[in-house]
Amino acid sequence: MSWEAYAYLLLAAVLAGGFAWYERSRPPARLVALVAALAALAVAGRLVLTPIPNVVATTDIVLITGLALGAAPGFAVGALAALISNVWLGQGPWTPWEMAGWGMVGLGGAALAALTRGRVGRVGLAAACGLAGFAYGALLDYSVMVSYGGEQSLDRYLAISARGFPFNVAHAAGNVVFALAGGPALVRMIARYRERFEFRWREAGAAPLALLVAVVGLAGAFPARAEADPSAAVAWLESAQNSDGGFGVTPGSPSNPTMTGWATLGLEAAGRSPFAVRGAGPTPIAYLRDHIAHVRSTGDLERTILALEGAGANSHRVHGRDLPAELSRHRVSGGSYSGEVNLTAFGILALRASGASHSAVASSAKWLRGAQNGDGGWGFQSSAPSDADSTGAALEGLAAAAGSRHAMKRGVAYLRRTQERDGGFALGGGGLTNSQSTAWAIQGVVAAGANPARVRDHGHSPLDYLARRQRGDGHYAYSSSSDQTPVWVTGQALVATEREAYPLKPVPRPQPHHSHGGGGETQTPGPGPSSSGSAPPAGRTPSGGGSSGAGGSGSTAEAGVTHSSGGGAQSRSRANSPPAGERQAVGTPASAPAEPAAETSPNDGGSDTTVYVFGGLGALALALAGGFVWYRRRLP
Repeated sequence: MSWEAYAYLLLAAVLAGGFAWYERSRPPARLVALVAALAALAVAGRLVLTPIPNVVATTDIVLITGLALGAAPGFAVGALAALISNVWLGQGPWTPWEMAGWGMVGLGGAALAALTRGRVGRVGLAAACGLAGFAYGALLDYSVMVSYGGEQSLDRYLAISARGFPFNVAHAAGNVVFALAGGPALVRMIARYRERFEFRWREAGAAPLALLVAVVGLAGAFPARAEADPSAAVAWLESAQNSDGGFGVTPGSPSNPTMTGWATLGLEAAGRSPFAVRGAGPTPIAYLRDHIAHVRSTGDLERTILALEGAGANSHRVHGRDLPAELSRHRVSGGSYSGEVNLTAFGILALRASGASHSAVASSAKWLRGAQNGDGGWGFQSSAPSDADSTGAALEGLAAAAGSRHAMKRGVAYLRRTQERDGGFALGGGGLTNSQSTAWAIQGVVAAGANPARVRDHGHSPLDYLARRQRGDGHYAYSSSSDQTPVWVTGQALVATEREAYPLKPVPRPQPHHSHGGGGETQTPGPGPSSSGSAPPAGRTPSGGGSSGAGGSGSTAEAGVTHSSGGGAQSRSRANSPPAGERQAVGTPASAPAEPAAETSPNDGGSDTTVYVFGGLGALALALAGGFVWYRRRLP
């Protein structure tokens, strides 16, 4: 038997063994779906970069799959990516070698996880991806020698490797750039998904099993439910306030108007006046006024108006600006704001909070009714697939505008159908449940006049879900496996757990002490709303423990802030919406995790990524130029 035959038999054995290993592991359906999605991503990471010689994102994706999911999924993603991408790039004797090479990169990712116990950092991950690029190139150089005949010797292999060295350098350098820019984020995303579908039974003896049955029986007879503690959440939010009066995405992170607005709304929903929250410095309202120059987009205007009016402040006069008038100018013909459901709903809420009449928002309400989907829900824009975030926002907007009760009834029915088994709601109508999507759904139900405690799946209500997400220190976690953007999440969860809906009834101000919160803030005595007519719309009743009337609107994905969820316009963009700029990208649901983009500082991670990207691109360009110069000089 020839040398080539041995090589191909070994190659076939590796591929067959790898796929058999994957199949024998009996992966759950969700893991199979995730492997398919990652294989498609790896294929795209190769095809879109074909204009750049030998630069692909496939190697990084495969290695990270092995790192986050294990050896079998990593091997499967690598082998499938090579096979499928060659449907476009061309099949040939190189295909099985590429399948084996990327499959072994997946195995290498699993080995890296075992060696580091999953604690590999950004630089370590980038170095591993770079080494994987060189190892993959070495295997493909060997395949050239075997596949095309000729002398089978070390000297010939080294000669082939020398001619391919510039291309291997380009491959490795590209891997390093991609890993520095987005590797850790992809690792976290895949790992979070895996945590949600993994469950392991442990063997137990008969006595522990009998005890377990007895305990379960008693628990079924006397069910105990977690109860939310809004006062603890309020105390945690106050402790997270910075010395400038504002809030960041996490305690101690730089303040920005976005997070300050969300935290202020949460405090107001719990009955805590922002004018009484000042720590050792200004109040949140003083911070918002002092940074009003940063409030320009539709979503920023809407959120800031709601926060100011909920505190009993006048949003018509903020450092010489009339915010509601500016917001009205953002409305396009037909009544929508940028053609987006969340922005349009929050436009109604903000204008009603500032004293606008029903007739002033009638065109926007009509547009919202027309954007409702056949299933009763709403997507981020007209005809987009429905999701809980956008549906909650639309219900609030229609309620504040005294809109169609029939449309709101259909919207609540949609939320009931899409509720998950744990009582929560998922980002974008599918995927993992999270606190922000659940809060949006609760607020929409409240706004429509229904009781969220009676919206149940398998005995769990969305209020139960939020209660389980509250941590010991009082703040709310984004999900069972993620604690991203806790200030944002806690502010939004507070509105839902208090069964409130936007626009909020103005909170009585504390008695004036004649010492103001800084930033030129002036307080007028008395608890009443400002002279701008910031009282809630007619028919609005506080929704303390039950349901609210049509005027109460639940806040959800405000446009412009991507919640990722991140959450999207009000999306957690996202973040955790990342997360990830704060503006909602087209097609992003309102709760996509994301970090806010406003007022980022060198310490918030944004500038670090920029340095990595541009530094990596520069290194890639130098490597490519140097490699090709070296290659040309060696030509005969």
